[in-house]
Amino acid sequence: MTLDLDAYLARIGWTGERRPTAEVLRSVHRAHLLGIPFENLDPVLGRAPSLALPDLEAKLVRGTRGGYCYEHNTLFAAALTALGFRVTLLTARVLVGAKPGDVRPRTHMLMLTEVPGEPVPWVTDVGFGSIGSLLEPLPLVADEELHDAPRRHRLVHAPHDGPLELWKLQAYLPGAADDGWEDQYAFTVEPFQAPDYEVINWHVATNPRSPFSRGVYVQRTTGDAHLSLTGRHLTQTAADGTREERELGDGDEVLRVLADDFGVRLPEGTRLPA
Repeated sequence: MTLDLDAYLARIGWTGERRPTAEVLRSVHRAHLLGIPFENLDPVLGRAPSLALPDLEAKLVRGTRGGYCYEHNTLFAAALTALGFRVTLLTARVLVGAKPGDVRPRTHMLMLTEVPGEPVPWVTDVGFGSIGSLLEPLPLVADEELHDAPRRHRLVHAPHDGPLELWKLQAYLPGAADDGWEDQYAFTVEPFQAPDYEVINWHVATNPRSPFSRGVYVQRTTGDAHLSLTGRHLTQTAADGTREERELGDGDEVLRVLADDFGVRLPEGTRLPA
């Protein structure tokens, strides 16, 4: 099945000339981030999300839902391909919150996107679900800063034992160590295929030790703020870094906040685990 590109672009509110250019890539990437929330509610409710394109369309495009990285980036890869870009799927080890010496599995999906006439591919990722996520794609060049306002990002090389260069995505977060630059994830450019993500998706959604199967984790980026719901803890972070936080009272309030603040509406009668 091919993606209904018209419906997808309407969902993210993007209009423009449909050509594989750097400006189109940047603007569609940002529109997707602002248009579709990140959420892990299917794993919390005991099911692994489908990565089949018809199911992603039904849920993220025509429905009132979001998804996590495999859903977002599978859908976005299909959209970019329909727009004429060439996409290579990758995986990364998440570094946010990792302690020195921790070795985490490669569980995050991202991609490289080739733009005709551009000398290097672009790191493209609409599914990280973090205040440190990319708002716009980033050329695969070391030590060059991207101002994807109001955020800032860069790629750096990191030493490791493998044959391919290891890249780290860093986000500038005021107050973080290392002059404000915080590691987000690390990756190589080894290509992955759809069956690889089916295995990873199943593990992340169903393993009882996976953070995505154990608690609600929802994110939404707006033009001037970032909203995060972890369990019942709601955080709103403004562009200048100021934060407002509160605890939600019960499951009914969680469902109301999901609908009103995040644009995520679950079927009538759904109850989230306490």
